[in-house]
Amino acid sequence: MTTMWKMVRYQARDVARSRWLAAYTLFFAAATEGLLRFAGGSAQALASVASVVMFVVPLATIVFGTVYVYNAREFIELVLAQPVRRRQLFAGLYLGLVLPLAVGFVVGLGLPFALHGVDDPALRAPLATLIAVGVALTAIFTGIALLIAVRTDDRLRALGAAIGIWLACSLVYDGVVLLLVATFADYQLERPMIALMLANPVDLARVALLLQLDAAALMGYTGAVLQRFLGTAAGTATAAAALALWIAAPATLGARAFRRKDF
Repeated sequence: MTTMWKMVRYQARDVARSRWLAAYTLFFAAATEGLLRFAGGSAQALASVASVVMFVVPLATIVFGTVYVYNAREFIELVLAQPVRRRQLFAGLYLGLVLPLAVGFVVGLGLPFALHGVDDPALRAPLATLIAVGVALTAIFTGIALLIAVRTDDRLRALGAAIGIWLACSLVYDGVVLLLVATFADYQLERPMIALMLANPVDLARVALLLQLDAAALMGYTGAVLQRFLGTAAGTATAAAALALWIAAPATLGARAFRRKDF
């Protein structure tokens, strides 16, 4: 465990020194500040910030994580030549990426809200949920990035796969769901739609926020179905459990692939 946390500290310091992380933090700070000033109220600003978070966090995290692993290949090979277990090294890489990215996101998003304050106490829970799902998406797509980078030797192919996964989760998925709904409109689709919701971490994150805001405009058809059939409390618990599974699954698969990879 001591070796693993040494790896985490080293990786976190390396990521924290990068200009990319500073730009990532400043982007969220500037976007949140601008929306708070011009969106016409905290509720409207929170909804707009949520849309930015669902779009930017998965893209930035999966691309940065994939590129970072390829840039750190020589360091990984050097560490593997030492008496360090691969499981410890992978955990150090994963947490060393997740922690600074999560901190950058939380600081960039939370600082403007802290400076302006939240006028409506009812918005504090949705704000906390937005921060939580943003951190969850950071952990999920970092795990996916590491899995892609470990299993793919070619950098360009890995980067293409990373962007493709982001496009599928953030843009294409809801379009496919709406096409299925239109095609099979004569059938009962509530349960299949809930299953499709659970299969997409970005939609899950949106649902978790939707159930707090009670704003169906933030979601597509699948989110409305989950809200209507599960209710706020049950829906939040279901979304949280599914997000936890999404965090664990890519990291576990990535660790298994890392242990078997011949560097």
